[in-house]
Formats: sequence, C-alpha cells, structure tokens
Amino acid sequence: MGAEVARTVRNFNLENQAEWEISRMKPSPTPRHPFTKNLLREQMSSHPEIKGEIDRKDNKLLSLLKDVYVDSQDPVSSLQVKDAGTCQKPKEYRLLKDHQFDMVNVKNIPKGKISIVVVLTLLNNHKLYPDTWTAKKIAVEYHLEQQDVNSLLKYFVTFEVKNLPPKGKKAIRSK
Repeated sequence: MGAEVARTVRNFNLENQAEWEISRMKPSPTPRHPFTKNLLREQMSSHPEIKGEIDRKDNKLLSLLKDVYVDSQDPVSSLQVKDAGTCQKPKEYRLLKDHQFDMVNVKNIPKGKISIVVVLTLLNNHKLYPDTWTAKKIAVEYHLEQQDVNSLLKYFVTFEVKNLPPKGKKAIRSK
C-alpha cells in the first residue's frame, strides 16, 4: 500500500515536470575576463584555421581509440605466497617482538612499576603456564606488591580469539 502511494506522488504530473525541466535555462559558462576575451577574438580572426581544427574530428585517432580493448587480470601477489609458507610464531615471542606499544618508548621504569609490554607478557605467561608463573613469582620477579599482582591477575586478561561455527553447520577442525 505504501509503495503505491509513493509511486503515485512521484509520478504525479510527470509530463509537466519533464517539460518544465527541458525548457529551463541551462547554466552558462563563466564569463571570461575582458582582456582574455579580446585576445581570443584577435587570435580567431588572425588564424581562422584554428576554428576548423577545434571542430574537426580526426578519424585516424577515433579508429585507434575504438581498437583499444583492455582486459585486466589481478596477478597473484607474492605477499600471499609468502604468508602461506611461514608458520605462526609462539605467543610469547609475538608479544615481546610486536612494536605496537612503542608509541611511548619508555627507557627508565622505576622499581614497583611496569610497562604495558611487560604487563601483557606476564599476563600471557601466567595464562599459558599458571603453575610456573604464580602471583608470588611475578611479584618477586618484577618487584611488585603481592596484592597488586593478585588484583592484576584477577581483573585483567589478554584477549583470546575463538572461531565459532555458524549455527546448523559443523565446525571445521584446524590443523
């Protein structure tokens, strides 16, 4: 029902709208500077062949343009081939070697404080090896208070990406 009303309103008096649009004045080109106008008039009067050159179509160039046919194909990039051949690095190594947190390159960190990279490293170590990297060992290793480390391990976790299968389909096992 709504589509019919919209179509009726849109097509109402369509012929008159088209006539009005056609008869409307078209925009004129911007006016030229009087000096330029006079200069162009002089050039056209002294060289009348210019007018003919402007209006003439070059059939040779038109035929060459019609013969042009472009068929493009995307080449296989060497980047994709390289990615397929490399294996994934262990998580700890990636965390330490990624330089995405080097926006503020801090050189001197006082005892009792740690940088973002170190926080992510110790959280990741604790997640992978909870028996080895206990809260007590982390506190001793990084000169932190036991209470702060316990809070850090309790309230902060690193992200873990999980691929969930679509509903109704079986999961594809990764190798």
